[in-house]
Amino acid sequence: MSDLAPKDRLIVAVDYKPSDCQSGETLASKVICLARQLAELGVCIKINSVLRACGYNLILSLHSLGVKVFADLKLNDIPETMGTDGLNLSDYQPHILTVMCSAGVEGMRAAKQAVNKDCQVVGVTVLTSLKDASCQAVFGRSPKEAVLDFAELAKEAGLDGLVLSPLETKMVKDSFGDSLSIINPGIRPHWALVANDDQKRIATPFDAIKNGADMIVVGRPITKAENPCEAAKKTIEEIEQALTS
Repeated sequence: MSDLAPKDRLIVAVDYKPSDCQSGETLASKVICLARQLAELGVCIKINSVLRACGYNLILSLHSLGVKVFADLKLNDIPETMGTDGLNLSDYQPHILTVMCSAGVEGMRAAKQAVNKDCQVVGVTVLTSLKDASCQAVFGRSPKEAVLDFAELAKEAGLDGLVLSPLETKMVKDSFGDSLSIINPGIRPHWALVANDDQKRIATPFDAIKNGADMIVVGRPITKAENPCEAAKKTIEEIEQALTS
């Protein structure tokens, strides 16, 4: 992952609500409209809620624009179902797919083996919306302890990488080296503060890349910007600064 260009390190999270749509506009058409604006930059588009609402054909629509697609489905089920999900997705060829590390080794492995061979399957460790107390309540341990345990499971399952907060990146890199790529969500540029932000364990693009993240996920600071393309360009510039400084 060390040879990735700055643009290839930016993942734009695109998840609109029905209330975000103008009259006559659908969720799918709104995603496509944004994708058209960003297509020239070569960034990856992450879809989650809208993918569930619109169906897998949305992936093909985005591919037709030359856009890479991150299917953020966070699969979490028994191995048989995880494998079926992977098979059902394989014809649509997403670039990246998420599974929950809490599904266990066999479930993660089933999804990885079933999906299209070029798809990077990455394991979601501890959601960036969880504070320490919430993580203790859910997993019975601190975020750092849970992330390390989940990273071990993901490696055993043969996954390509992990999704984790910027606060745990260095720790995982120190323990696992480059055997697992690192994707950081919860990225907030200095120039774009999100009102009533639900992300708790966050960092700037510069700090996340400098700390060892291979790719970063930026959503609302770009999708809700007056000019999303310019906001994405500014984020790519910040990534480049981190790589060259």
